[in-house]
Amino acid sequence: MRIGIVSPYSLTVPGGVQAQVLGLARELRRRGHEARVLGPCDGPPPESFITPLGDSLPLSANGSVAPIAPDPAAALRTLRVLHDEQFDVIHLHEPLAPGPTSTALMVHRAPTVGTFHMAGTSASYRILRPALARLITRIDHKVVVSKDALALVQSHLGGEYEVLFNGVELDDIRSAAPWPDLEGGDPVVFFCGRHEERKGLRVLIEAVQQYSLPVRVWIGSDGPDTEDLTRSTAGDARFEWLGRVTDEEKFSRLRSADVFCAPSLHGESFGVVLIEAMAAGTTVVASALDGYRNVATDDVDSILVEPGDPTALAEALRAIVDDRRLADRLVAAGMQRADQFAMTSLTDRYVEIYQAVTAARAIAG
Repeated sequence: MRIGIVSPYSLTVPGGVQAQVLGLARELRRRGHEARVLGPCDGPPPESFITPLGDSLPLSANGSVAPIAPDPAAALRTLRVLHDEQFDVIHLHEPLAPGPTSTALMVHRAPTVGTFHMAGTSASYRILRPALARLITRIDHKVVVSKDALALVQSHLGGEYEVLFNGVELDDIRSAAPWPDLEGGDPVVFFCGRHEERKGLRVLIEAVQQYSLPVRVWIGSDGPDTEDLTRSTAGDARFEWLGRVTDEEKFSRLRSADVFCAPSLHGESFGVVLIEAMAAGTTVVASALDGYRNVATDDVDSILVEPGDPTALAEALRAIVDDRRLADRLVAAGMQRADQFAMTSLTDRYVEIYQAVTAARAIAG
């Protein structure tokens, strides 16, 4: 089967949607399907099966900055690729986002699957509701990645959706070699996420500094707040700023870290990175957001704390560092929980959907 998977977000920028798109494509290709990924790229494509559609432009959305390509040049490239490739089915992630996915949705002829990731609020859904509600009727099978994403899109646009949680490439994570040179020293807390207000990195820094936690903190990725936050830790040897890291390095560091910390404040529809940490055997400390509760359960496979509370976060981190039995219990439960989100299982269901929509279209003529 020839499958075109379209991302609205730059595939050279780390992100949850991009990770799902690439992971799904890799698993489909392992099974012999001719899967290609279409999307913006700011630089060389990170995989050989990617067709780049041009550079991205930063757009503020949902408390973050989305690297999308809404320009006419990207639209023309999208049209050309869809015409040349003649995919059996098109899979659009965030199908209503400006750029390649919405372009494909408006002009497609092939059977179409749409996966909605966004949760929280959406000004575009509210303002453009009549037009978008008509547009999504062109999607043959609609999927949401969480009950929070379902609440957002269904409340504004209506329709029927299947809930399919995001998947994780468990084998890649568990086969990663632990990050070297960690003999002795203080426990390591790992943060990896965009440096912006909603990800809560400032809360983690305050928790470590105000309560003098005896830990090392690895800080991955970057963002608009990087410079300011780096200054706030100047002279504090506990903090190591890594910049952007590859998936391979992230998995390797997860295998070695004592704690993965996700102190986000809002806007999370699903906690893929929490699953990755659990799969790697790392203890998870995260904010008690609805999106994260899709994955994690407090005092079962993680510790969840009130968002934006450095005191509560510090207490949780100290509990993990001081109580090895607690950490081991959470890790064991987390490993079992991660097994429920295997990318192989998610791909099984998507293949069934692809086959169903192509068969239905063939019957309809």
